[in-house]
Amino acid sequence: QVQLVESGGGLVQPGGSLRLSCAASGFSFNWYSMSWYRQAPGKEREWVATIPSELTSASQIITYVDSVKGRFTISRDNSKNQVYLQMNNLRPEDTAVYYCNRRPDIAFGSWGQGTQVTVSS
Repeated sequence: QVQLVESGGGLVQPGGSLRLSCAASGFSFNWYSMSWYRQAPGKEREWVATIPSELTSASQIITYVDSVKGRFTISRDNSKNQVYLQMNNLRPEDTAVYYCNRRPDIAFGSWGQGTQVTVSS
């Protein structure tokens, strides 16, 4: 059974930082590119970043939505089946529930509970 458990969210002031974690189980984590997504109140879920698996083509690279480039960093630890999102210089518009899943074209239909990130002074 696939499980995706996100953690690390919280309330932070503008300009602050948070590190999100996602623990994945129930599938061959090493084989797949993993992504972070977010859903702000009243909006559709948005893709944020993708990190390739070690088994994918060397031509595949880490990618980010334009709004977070230079501020967010996605990483993974295959030995722990975890993916991370380091978020720096947070802005109020980053406020959302953040989720992890496989990359968009092969995302699982079932999502975790997500972790709430609130950026406010």
